[in-house]
Amino acid sequence: MKKFGGPAIFLDKDNINTDEIIPAKYLTEISKTALKAHLLEDLFLGGMRFDHHSRKMQDAQVVVTRSNFGCGSSREHAVWALEANDINVVIAESFARIFRQNMFNCGILAIELKKEQIDELFDMEGNIALSINLENYTLDAASDLASQNSLTVQFSLNEFDKKLVSEGGWLAYADSKY
Repeated sequence: MKKFGGPAIFLDKDNINTDEIIPAKYLTEISKTALKAHLLEDLFLGGMRFDHHSRKMQDAQVVVTRSNFGCGSSREHAVWALEANDINVVIAESFARIFRQNMFNCGILAIELKKEQIDELFDMEGNIALSINLENYTLDAASDLASQNSLTVQFSLNEFDKKLVSEGGWLAYADSKY
């Protein structure tokens, strides 16, 4: 079974749209890898541009954000840009419906948590790693800071979406079934 989790980056913003995830000017690219360098390049957080070239971003495998992630135009390129950057989990209060399904179709886990749980994760922000247990539907967060903060959170996921991400996305799932 595919493993989910890893180092996390935090995007403290609601309504991050697909143009902020991957700017429209790159939609002519024909390979997913061509999108890699442009993930989040136009995203502004707190009046500042997000540094998509930072070491933290390059190491990240998990994104923790706020509500309505992936809103705007329904384009697979935004999910492909996450995939090209080895992001395997996005945790948010909510997702745009089509974007969320595109994530599962590409084998990326979308976890929805309550605002209070997201706030707890943001309180741990720093050098944090997350591990996901799909069998138990738990998310474990651990900080490597001196305080050694940790948190375990339950989440829900329907069985079909669980199968999609476990197999690596829709194509791998279909190959295994048909």
